[in-house]
Amino acid sequence: MPDLAAAFSEIALGFGALLGAPYWAGRVIDQVDVIYDDGGSIESSRQPVLRDCMVQVDVATQRMREAEGYASTDVAIIILAATLTGTLDTDAVVEVLEGPHAGRWMVSLIERDSAALGWAGRGRRG
Repeated sequence: MPDLAAAFSEIALGFGALLGAPYWAGRVIDQVDVIYDDGGSIESSRQPVLRDCMVQVDVATQRMREAEGYASTDVAIIILAATLTGTLDTDAVVEVLEGPHAGRWMVSLIERDSAALGWAGRGRRG
């Protein structure tokens, strides 16, 4: 059975390259929990885990606008599933590395779309 998420990613990235990339290089930054020894001292440093992805920044959806905590500067963050290893949750930060929306975005309301082609959530500069 073909990998639908990978096929969709290829098509989306191909159109993006032809029409002026709505998807930009990015990465998900996951914070790793601090590990303490028996005496309470930090045993391992808090080094973030970086995972590459392709990300689009778009206008917030109606659902995002209606959710608690919405601010007029919030946007939709869309990540192609086949370009990201692992899952995504609201503890992560998405960094767009280039393009008009370059910078770090805190995410909320993250969910996988019904066809499992990507991740979508509300983003706020941070």
